[in-house]
Amino acid sequence: MHARTLAAAALWCCAVAVHAAGPVEANQATEAQLDSVKGLGPATTARILAARAGAAFKDWNDLIARVPGIGASKAKKLSAEGLTVNGAAFGVPRQAEPSAAAAGSVQPASEP
Repeated sequence: MHARTLAAAALWCCAVAVHAAGPVEANQATEAQLDSVKGLGPATTARILAARAGAAFKDWNDLIARVPGIGASKAKKLSAEGLTVNGAAFGVPRQAEPSAAAAGSVQPASEP
């Protein structure tokens, strides 16, 4: 009986770990990780990997332009299932690096 309890606990832990795996980064994910995203099958995963082999995706628009079969609608669904591009969800603009002026390093005024 104790062995069954341990086995059940181990299965539960594995299920929780898979469910709580977090986002899947399109530029770093393995084939298996991409396949785990609901909405991605083997064919689309292969197209993502082939497009990524040339260069990393800059953003979602770049992924959409380079991977046949993924448009804005599918990108939105994949993003909702956990796929990210450079850490960003689809439709959420990435924050640009702050400029020197915005960061507070303003040059002192020159003396007359």
